[in-house]
Amino acid sequence: MQKTINNNQYVLGIDIGGSHITAALLDMQQRNILKNTYTRERVDSHASAEQITCTWCGAIRTAYKKAGIEIGNLGIAMPGPFDYDNGISYIAGNDKYAAFYGLNVKDMLASELQIDRNQILMSNDASCFLAGEVFAGEARAYQNLIGITLGTGLGSAVCTEGKITDANLWCSPFLNGIAEDYLSTRWFLKRYYELTGLNILNVRELTLLYDENQTVRKIFTEFSYNLGLFLRDFQQDYAAEAIVIGGNIANASSRFVPNVVKYLESQGISTPIHISKLNEDAALVGAAGCWAVGINQVTEKN
Repeated sequence: MQKTINNNQYVLGIDIGGSHITAALLDMQQRNILKNTYTRERVDSHASAEQITCTWCGAIRTAYKKAGIEIGNLGIAMPGPFDYDNGISYIAGNDKYAAFYGLNVKDMLASELQIDRNQILMSNDASCFLAGEVFAGEARAYQNLIGITLGTGLGSAVCTEGKITDANLWCSPFLNGIAEDYLSTRWFLKRYYELTGLNILNVRELTLLYDENQTVRKIFTEFSYNLGLFLRDFQQDYAAEAIVIGGNIANASSRFVPNVVKYLESQGISTPIHISKLNEDAALVGAAGCWAVGINQVTEKN
């Protein structure tokens, strides 16, 4: 039998990825995840809008069922482009979630879950990463921050006096292309192929070869320079107190952060760099945390 609880105490944080949904209830007072509610389901992002909605709602119901409580407020970290206030998707051109284009996803979820649409708060996924770090992670001691996620793509956000905004720098001009060309998993895979003629699955495989392979060390050195250059310009624009880095590539931070720090110091920048300890949970923690009084509205840069 389900019990009714104070919806201000527990919020379901949800992270929508390209191939999965992750959800867990967050205790808003203790600022931690109820681990027994952690739910992760694979999603076919090429399916119909109805099928995807069904999968998402199944994961949401499962998380609440694990806690034995009724569905309350939801905080959702959603990739863009997206009208987060109104809940309308404008995702197109990346072969994922195309079926939602122009549809009101918030209304579809509310209808399927039989809840009020005002119980759903949607925010940009990169901004939610930083919101999570501010609410319950590495950034709690700071007011002005830069946050980036390094993985399949490049996410970037800024926190200014508690207000978190998507910096949207993934497509900013950088070297001979855009920033994401040089600061994502595909750069590592492309560079390794250019230097060796071999394909590799992911950055984790490269990390395992680091000690014995000079080419891999060279690649990480180049990545350090690319990231240092990007962060130098980012920091000069926003003058943050600290930088927080997350995403799957951050798991290999020991291979590149020391060189990034050295480069930034050579440019007169001594801003501390923190690696996310929440990591993959940061976005869902931030999505839930956006309901808290202490976290101002997360917005997407126009």
